Amino acid sequence: MNHTSTTTNGFAEQKDLHFGLEPASMKLRHVVESQQFTLPLLMDLFTRSRGMERIVARGGSLDHQNRILATLFYAPSTRTRFSFEAAMYKLGGRVLSTEQARAFSSEVEGERVEDTIRIIGGFSDVIVIRHHEEDGAQRAAAVSPVPIINAGDGCGGQHPTQALLDLYTIYRMRPLDGLSVAFIGELDKGRTVRSLAYLLGKFERIRIFFVSPPELQIKPDILEYLDRRNVQYELESDLNKVVGEVDVVYQTRIHPDRGADLPVRQKYAINSSILQRMKPDAMILHPLPRTVELDKTVDSDPRALYFRQATNGLYVRMALLTMLLESQ
Repeated sequence: MNHTSTTTNGFAEQKDLHFGLEPASMKLRHVVESQQFTLPLLMDLFTRSRGMERIVARGGSLDHQNRILATLFYAPSTRTRFSFEAAMYKLGGRVLSTEQARAFSSEVEGERVEDTIRIIGGFSDVIVIRHHEEDGAQRAAAVSPVPIINAGDGCGGQHPTQALLDLYTIYRMRPLDGLSVAFIGELDKGRTVRSLAYLLGKFERIRIFFVSPPELQIKPDILEYLDRRNVQYELESDLNKVVGEVDVVYQTRIHPDRGADLPVRQKYAINSSILQRMKPDAMILHPLPRTVELDKTVDSDPRALYFRQATNGLYVRMALLTMLLESQ
């Protein structure tokens, strides 16, 4: 399906622009959804992220040595949690951390996340939360005395900081206007895909291919958003039809418990055959971790940028933390 919308943005665009921001100053209060980022905010973030690359290269900073980051993860994570904690340490701050908050916090006794956030907000200066419910981060932000960062909510919610580091990785390599991107894999519940699609909708002449088994295709709410932003997109089930046309191949997993057997999952995998079909200057991104959908032989290809992508997460999260801490 080739779909281009002529619908005007109107009020919906204004809602996208102001969620989580102070209207007068346009400073960040929380990071809950990708939609809240304006183009000026994105460019500010990316400029700061470049600066963080230099700070890390010289060993870090002590500018935030009296600040405390709390990481509150109700669902398991290694990469995201370590990335945020490393970011705070590189800024000179300190960390309070729990990776299994759902099992070890007072939630097992029925405590609501709102109460937990009110308490932890009194101990810390910023809270990073991964919640098992899609509205968990938004509920946290509604009551928190300190900035909240959504590190992934629910199954099919958002993961805005992953999308920001994804976009920064692309930005470091090529212009964002005029970009063509193929999202591949389990898209209906893909938090990273959903969040990055929201960000891409803010740029000009974007073309998106959603490549997935029909039963795992992207949800209508994302397509409605792209319609409002006049973004061209196609829904496709055959990877071979689109992989040679795009600037960015964004690969994601298909979980076995979604009813996809190994042959189906391999049909949406990147291997040496797919590499031969891709543009010479294309980029391969993956939010990781990977399984069969990204062959390890791809690692040596210069277009494979997923490990650099993960490293960029440190710089972007450092920059985000400074923006939030400065807004207090």
